[in-house]
Amino acid sequence: MINKCYTPVYQSLDSLFFLYQNDCNVLLPKFEKKFDLIFADPPYFLSNDGLSIQSGKIVSVNKGEWDKGEYIEDIDAFNMQWIANAKKALKDNGSIMISGTYHNIFSLGRTLQKLDFKILNIITWQKTNPPPNFSCRYLTHSTEQIIWARKSHKHKHIFNYEILKKINNDKQMKDVWSFPAIAPWEKTNGKHPTQKPLNLLVRLILMASNKDSIICDPFSGSSTTGIASNLLDRKFVGIEKEDEFIRISIARKMELDSNKEIFKHKISDLMFI
Repeated sequence: MINKCYTPVYQSLDSLFFLYQNDCNVLLPKFEKKFDLIFADPPYFLSNDGLSIQSGKIVSVNKGEWDKGEYIEDIDAFNMQWIANAKKALKDNGSIMISGTYHNIFSLGRTLQKLDFKILNIITWQKTNPPPNFSCRYLTHSTEQIIWARKSHKHKHIFNYEILKKINNDKQMKDVWSFPAIAPWEKTNGKHPTQKPLNLLVRLILMASNKDSIICDPFSGSSTTGIASNLLDRKFVGIEKEDEFIRISIARKMELDSNKEIFKHKISDLMFI
């Protein structure tokens, strides 16, 4: 067991996949200096009763109560609390990656600077198949950003430069990556409303961790971070509050353990390592 104070709601037989059901602000301080890498996909606070288009159908943009936020002061306070706790949980040479859009990315970046993280890159995920702009009053939103920052200005972070170069046809990897949204085979056990593609998470984890690294996702959702970590033989700790997403996460881990070689053939970057 990684944390003796709390019992995981699920621990895989291979001891590479741990799920805790709680608020991340309760648990992260208990994991002091335990994690080499944290990937977080926190609420974007974009559930404003608007409409979008998905698979050719008009749908609501609302994700759930956890994604609603009206006042910027409240959003800033939320980000300050969980990122401060994430910093406690990182090893001295650890780094954090936070996914966002224009709804929350400025708050996240400002918070990281206030907490004295060193921002390394802002990676742009360019979606090859974004939903069309429903209102036709502004440009189609086709990107999301991932801020990559390290905990300490003094300690070197993990960066697998040569692997990233190999993936990129022996050229330095740039900070704009093109990936489609999640494929049907990634949601056979159910889908999280903000689920990220497995290809994207594999590259991020491959870039900033080693095989003996422990990866944490404090807003684990359907645990794409965990599936990517286990594909790369890294240990994963996920924190999630919702029963539904805990269930999906466990089902996805069991699916991975039964079909690992099939999964590997579907992830393009794994062909290079």
